[in-house]
Amino acid sequence: MTAAAGWEPLERALVASGLGDLEVVHRAPCEYRTSFPIELLEVERLGPGRATIMCKRPNWDELDPSARLAKPRFLHDPEREACVYQRLLPRGPAGPPRFFGTALEDGRSWLFVEHIDGRPLFEVGERELWEQAAGWLGRFHAAFAGDPRGLAVRCPLVERDAEFYHRWIERALEFGQGAPAERRSALEWLAERHGAVVEALLAMPQTLLHGEFYAANVLIAAGSPRPRVAALDWELAGPGPGALDLAALVSGWPADDREAMRDAYERALGEPLPGRDLELARLQVAIQWLGWAPPEWEPPADQRRDWGAEAIEIAEALEL
Repeated sequence: MTAAAGWEPLERALVASGLGDLEVVHRAPCEYRTSFPIELLEVERLGPGRATIMCKRPNWDELDPSARLAKPRFLHDPEREACVYQRLLPRGPAGPPRFFGTALEDGRSWLFVEHIDGRPLFEVGERELWEQAAGWLGRFHAAFAGDPRGLAVRCPLVERDAEFYHRWIERALEFGQGAPAERRSALEWLAERHGAVVEALLAMPQTLLHGEFYAANVLIAAGSPRPRVAALDWELAGPGPGALDLAALVSGWPADDREAMRDAYERALGEPLPGRDLELARLQVAIQWLGWAPPEWEPPADQRRDWGAEAIEIAEALEL
């Protein structure tokens, strides 16, 4: 194609990814919210008719200021997500976007995947569709059960070891230094009990995690015989206990609804979760949010929760 002004880097990235034999006829920002820039590319010569490709640029210096403040730098690897799409997701159940290619130019990464026309799960009110998402998650975890750490040989995955888990409560204590005494005391109370949580997480069966299986990262699209569950943003994929992904999914739901999603997950997984696993994972998710970003960061509306109060409530119910 003849590149329009300002499109030359994109054209070179498309060629490097193996997608160069096509023509971009329209280019626009993507409405799907993410911390990295995403564009939708309407292209021709990719099979019959036109197709729409989602182009993501997972480069640290392209984060907007708010996202850069919030996103922990130590978790970032611009090559992780493309590797997961290319090498690992084909082993799992259908649903995630089709991988088209990736490119690296002058130290900058480009990721090209299928654009899916669906509703973000957090906009979906029908619990049945949330149960469908839980069922997909169970099938995904079943596909990677066993020795997921062997997958790290193929991709630069997030390693959820004891150091990883402890890091979040340490960050929460650091961020809480200037907080009122009551909040500091609550964080110290959680820190005293967190070691038992870490031991339990490390003892749970391991699988491949999405890492951020929140409703904002899941699209629901029409499909037969069931809706398509399309998990996006695999930036934090890595081995760990499946209960952590399920805990992220059920965040904010009342107990009865959490149990319904847990049942759908267990049926798809093919085995039950031990009784305390989900609650321990919910506690770890809450602590991770407490240590995610400094207090001056304002989270999006759909992520605003009193994670400290939730963490204490769960810890007390577990009698830690």
